[in-house]
Amino acid sequence: MDRFQSILLVGCGNMAGAMLSGWLAGGIPASRFTVVDPRIETVPAGVKLLRELPADGSFDAVLLGVKPQGLDEVAAVLAPLVGPRSVLFSILAGVEFSSLSARFPSAGALVRVMPNLAVAIGKSPVALDARGLDEIGRAAVTALMEPLGTPEWLADEGLFDAVTALTGCGPAFVYRFIDSLAAGAVDLGLDEGQARRLAVAMVEGAAQLAAASEFSPGELADKVASPGGSTRAGMNVLDDGHALGGVVARAMAASRDRNAEMAVAARKA
Repeated sequence: MDRFQSILLVGCGNMAGAMLSGWLAGGIPASRFTVVDPRIETVPAGVKLLRELPADGSFDAVLLGVKPQGLDEVAAVLAPLVGPRSVLFSILAGVEFSSLSARFPSAGALVRVMPNLAVAIGKSPVALDARGLDEIGRAAVTALMEPLGTPEWLADEGLFDAVTALTGCGPAFVYRFIDSLAAGAVDLGLDEGQARRLAVAMVEGAAQLAAASEFSPGELADKVASPGGSTRAGMNVLDDGHALGGVVARAMAASRDRNAEMAVAARKA
């Protein structure tokens, strides 16, 4: 982590802001961070806030936190600040290494990062792939990402679309499922607020148990569902015609395909 003494965040929206919160909570000094964002009103104490990119400067790490559609506009003015000593980090869905290197040809290294909003509490899977890093550099990147959750290096860039569908889009799917559980409980007579609290607490406990258990989630489901019991009756509905699995598979495929479409758009830009 000592390699990254100066970190520039270009754009500090929901995801980049959550990463900043996670880094600060993990003990990285606020003085290491500079945020460039014309829209946000404040940043955490000790973090430097700029409304536009500096005319010059040198940063160990530069994080692209803008929308993928804004890449070209930002790259035109950011590229001179990304030199051989800088590692460029991108959380832009669908923007491949070829697209990044075309816009930032002088970067010392390129790192694609796929987190989710749980980085703010240090609980996100963080998928990684890089170009231009040696083993020492990869170890430094891993150390930088560890306060955010669980870093996972991918074997191939082609896996990013699938990982984005799973870990990037997946939380939204889980939130929908929690909401559906709560709504179902309301239909059965529970108060709406109480149903929501119970649903969130149940999912939190189930996730922690799955993380700690020697059994797979599928095996845990079968352990909860005793033959002829109430859980099995509900599971039979979810399993009928692969109902739940089919819906989830279609949702993930749609997210993967949209990610691939954005990659094509970034290549053409």
